[in-house]
Amino acid sequence: MDQRRLSWSVREPSSERRSKFSLPLLVVTVGGLVTMGTEMCASRLLAPYFGNSLPVWGVLIGLLLACLAVGSVLGGRLADRSPDEALLYQLAGWAGLAIGIIPYVARPVLGSVSSGLTSAPVLAIVGAFGGVLALFTVPMVLLGCLSPFVLRLSLREVGSGGDVAGRISALGTLGSLLGTFGAVFVLIPGIGTRRSMVLLGLSLALVALLGLRRLGSRWAALWLLVCLSLTGLVLLPSGSIKPNSGLLYEHESMYNYVQVLREGDQILLKLNEGEGIQSVYEPGQVLSGYVYDYLLLVPYFQSRPESPPGQSVCIVGLAGGTSARLFSEVFGPLPIDGVEIDATVVEAGRRFMDLNLPNLQITIMDGRQYLAATPKRYDVVLLDAYNPPYIPFHLTTREFFELVYEHQTEDGVLGINVAHLENDSTLVRAIAATVGSVYPSVYVIDTQSGLNSVVVASHQKTEWSEVSARLSSLTAAALRQVIQRAEGRIKPFTARRERVLTDDQAPVEQLVHAMLARYLSNPVPSEVNP
Repeated sequence: MDQRRLSWSVREPSSERRSKFSLPLLVVTVGGLVTMGTEMCASRLLAPYFGNSLPVWGVLIGLLLACLAVGSVLGGRLADRSPDEALLYQLAGWAGLAIGIIPYVARPVLGSVSSGLTSAPVLAIVGAFGGVLALFTVPMVLLGCLSPFVLRLSLREVGSGGDVAGRISALGTLGSLLGTFGAVFVLIPGIGTRRSMVLLGLSLALVALLGLRRLGSRWAALWLLVCLSLTGLVLLPSGSIKPNSGLLYEHESMYNYVQVLREGDQILLKLNEGEGIQSVYEPGQVLSGYVYDYLLLVPYFQSRPESPPGQSVCIVGLAGGTSARLFSEVFGPLPIDGVEIDATVVEAGRRFMDLNLPNLQITIMDGRQYLAATPKRYDVVLLDAYNPPYIPFHLTTREFFELVYEHQTEDGVLGINVAHLENDSTLVRAIAATVGSVYPSVYVIDTQSGLNSVVVASHQKTEWSEVSARLSSLTAAALRQVIQRAEGRIKPFTARRERVLTDDQAPVEQLVHAMLARYLSNPVPSEVNP
């Protein structure tokens, strides 16, 4: 007997197989699209409550992968027990419905989970863990069931098992690619997170409807109603993402959840969970009352400061332009290059914070990429890219500070705003030590709030006695106010045994986590103002 003729079932004509299994294969493709699209949207749902830091991303990806793995096991067992095509469409439909309603239950769920963040910021990771479990377990487990179920339905012969499995895996991956790029570049920027998730859920519900109608199932009527309901939700106005008193503006950009709020006479710009303030604007006032004022002292750490000091300035992390406005008010119309990665933040600054300075040239780009590309050299470089409680690691490394050093004049000076918790300078010292591996002189200015420090580094070696005398001789009213606030808080930095941060190893998140863990032992409710 010819062994090649032994098989699990009789091979069907190719046209019949294509007709019968085209929709199940569509389920795999759309399932992959919805899985990755939902993951991208999930990060944006979490950001207003827990931020978008690397640990939060790690919690999100890890838990979603765990849910998909559980779904794969359950789906395979269910398919062996009941290899019914109608059941596959039911699984896809319920997954779509669960995803479609997530945005409407997310606010109370995430709001309750994140309610303790003000007094204990370290709980953001724990809160994200709970939020992901509560919102995404059911839909992601159902999505995990789809591929093994389709494989069981599609596998007609042992000899073609590898080919079938490969095709199903390829279709799922293709869907995942479409979901990733579609969500990031089209859906979220175009229609927002809520509508994007409803639309993703609707796509699965439509596949379920098509499949059940083709099979003549009585459940098709139910899924028609579901599809109509989800379509209605897509068309409805999405409403406020995270309501706050004094809210003037909110928007989801490709990088952040952006809020502009009015508090008293001040207008504040906040990002993501809103634990920090990225910019502040008060019409008619020169000084901000925040850490930005201390940056005015940075030019006087040059070995031979000009008058006005710093003939060319670069601000990495422009945000709403508070630092640029301060420098222009106090030192006159100096040429300032402002670099900001998020165009939405700049637009908010223009609309609500009078970010229309004639001497300010704005570039929308990552700060490190900008410095690598520009041929310009600056007298003063200000780094203010903090998003509490984290700072982008690639802006804290020795290689980055070498890049900054190369793009400064011979008497250039660098100022870095570093947020931290009260009485804990771990992160400040790590960054100062790293800067000190490149610059000959480093100083630290501690703010009165105890929640920010400014690390200052000079291109030339300077003596504190000379810098101190220079600061004391300043007569401008605004500068005198800042100097009074900084009195006794400026110290030359001497490295101990701090690890120098590098591109290869910059454990910024771990340093922050250790700092936050110590904070729990003696919490002091306060707001970090970067």
